[in-house]
Order: sequence, then C-alpha cells, then structure tokens
Amino acid sequence: MYDEREQSPEHGHLAGFTVGVTAARRADELGALLERRGAAVLHAPALRIVPLSDDSELLAATKEIIGRAPDIAVATTAIGFRGWVEAADGWGLGEDLLERLRGVRILARGPKVKGAIRAAGLTEEWSPVSESMAEVLDRLLEEGVDGLRIAVQLHGEPLPGFVESLRAGGAEVVGVPVYRWLPPEDIGPVDRLIDALVARTLDAVTFTSAPAAASLLSRAEERGLLDDLLAALGHDVLPACVGPVTALPLQARGVDTVQPERFRLGPLVQLLCRELPSRARTLPVAGHRVEIRGHAVLVDGGLRPVPPAGMSLLRALSRKPGWVVSRAELLRALPGAGRDEHAVETAMARLRTALGAPKLIQTVVKRGYRLALDPAADTKYDAAV
Repeated sequence: MYDEREQSPEHGHLAGFTVGVTAARRADELGALLERRGAAVLHAPALRIVPLSDDSELLAATKEIIGRAPDIAVATTAIGFRGWVEAADGWGLGEDLLERLRGVRILARGPKVKGAIRAAGLTEEWSPVSESMAEVLDRLLEEGVDGLRIAVQLHGEPLPGFVESLRAGGAEVVGVPVYRWLPPEDIGPVDRLIDALVARTLDAVTFTSAPAAASLLSRAEERGLLDDLLAALGHDVLPACVGPVTALPLQARGVDTVQPERFRLGPLVQLLCRELPSRARTLPVAGHRVEIRGHAVLVDGGLRPVPPAGMSLLRALSRKPGWVVSRAELLRALPGAGRDEHAVETAMARLRTALGAPKLIQTVVKRGYRLALDPAADTKYDAAV
C-alpha cells in the first residue's frame, strides 16, 4: 500500500511537474492537493454544471415517477440526488416524490450517494464496494430486469452503455436528468490547456468526469488539433482519470489512462505521486544524480527550476546521453528559435546556471554539446541509443 509519508521529499513528490485540471466541481480541492505535493497546476474547467430546477425534462420525469412508481431507482451522484429532491421541493412535489421512493428498491453508486439518500429520509438497498456503475449494472442484469421499471438518475449525460444494457435486458428505463454539462462560458482557459498539452508542457492531465473528457476532445476537434492532442496523450502527457466511467471518452479514441483503485480525489493524487516520478528520466552525470522532470531538474535530490528553453535543450541531450548533439539539432529542439544558433548558446548558458553544476554539460568545440555521462554508465546507454 502506497504511503506518501514514507520517504517524502522536502520539495514534494510532484515538484517539477505540471498537472492540468479539467474539473469544474471540486477543482479547488484537487488543485490544492496537487500543489501541496509540489506540482504546478494549470486549471481549465472543460465544462460547467447547469442545474435543471426549471427544466421541463426533470419536472416531467418527477411527475412520471410520482404517478407510477418504478421497481428500482439508481442514484449515481450525491449532488444530483440532492438537486432532484430540492427541485421537487421547489415545485411543491418534494413530499410526494419521497413518499413514492420509500416503497422503491434504491441502489446507490457509492457512500456519498448513500449519505444523500439517508439525509432525505430514505434507505438504500445496496451499494457496490467498488463505487462502480459497472458493478451496479452487473448486479441488476444478474438478478434480471425483464419487465422491471427502473429510474436512473443521470449525471450530466446519458451513462454510456448503462441505460442501453438495461433496456436490452427488457427493462423500462426512466431517465432523471438532474443537471447537465455545458461548455464553459469562457473557452479561453480550455484552449490554453489544449495548447499546453499539444506542446507537451504538461506532464499529466486529470479528469474527474466523462463529460469533461468528452468536452476537451470536442474542443480540440473544433480547432483541428484532435490528432495532435491524442498523440500527446498517447505518448508524452499522462492522462489520469478518477475512474473507468470517466475514462470512456478517452478510451473510445484509443487513449490509455491510469486510474486509482478507489475512485476519489485523494487516491487520484497519490497515483500521480507514484506515476510521474517513475516516468522521469534519471541519469548519472559528472558524479551527480540528475532526474529530469517537467519544468525542473533534481540534482542530487535538490530541486532546480529550469526555463522552458533550457528544458528543451536538456531533453534533447538526454535522448542521447553521453553523445555529442550538434548545435543545429539543439536549435531545432528550441521552440520558436528560428535559424540563429546563438540562441542555443544563450539558452545553454541559462540552463547551466539553473542547474547549478556547470560540468553536467560539456561543450565539444565546433561540434556541439553533450551530457557528461559517468563512464560506468556508458555501456548501458550506448546500447540504448
């Protein structure tokens, strides 16, 4: 079991890494958890939550359930269930709804939903330990749903495959759309996040809802950047999802994700604390241990922030550790450097200053630069090149 207190570095497990946050709800909480562990955070809510207290769809579904009770009700989110009861109260239907639900078998996706159900004076019949809608679906299908009327509280968008599977099993499904996701009013932060992802200036991006993932992909497609975004998520930027349902839009595009065993923000952050440092390149250079992170370098465990141009040069050198990399090749690695090789010299001088150990990078006269890889490591890295 991972324990972040064990061997916790002074600078934080995520120091030197930049993490994107797409959440609209509880974004501050997630950002604070990441920053507490040293990460730089780029927040861009990929959607906004719009309550449907005045929405005709929710009112119609509420009246339909009051008029004819379902056999089973599935509650998926605490905020959604509370919103439904509050909206019914606003219409003067709150007591009628609760009275009708008291005679219904209620399944809750997780402990937070259970709390909301009990706060309304109701009792759930069952809740999966995994907090997974897939397990809820499996249980319903194993028991058999043919001929049953099932109310499903939707969370923003139709649950992929869930409703369809119930209907295929012979159930009549009443969807209860309590709130829906819409694109953010200000799309600027999302565009900046997409640009950062495509430029690989982020090390990871987090998703806490499937609609947020779908919204980000949709916006990238609108801008003609979908292929670039998928390439970045497939190779260089780690996509971390809070659970399997959240990951579905990404997986549908062929993107592999990482997910914590428990679908909560804390375990999601702990997962990043394991994954990101393990992905960092570590090299023995000039008698020092050099770990190359997203926007910083650990030199013998000490954190050294490095400018973006310097990080581009260092990554280019680390791809051929111990080998000479020409100024022309390094110039190509510099973003927007043009054709003047003097830009390489300027960025290299700043890089050496930032690292605090000038001998890490050697100048090879008339040829270029090389990382001063320790001789004992030469054989290992020669074979890798």
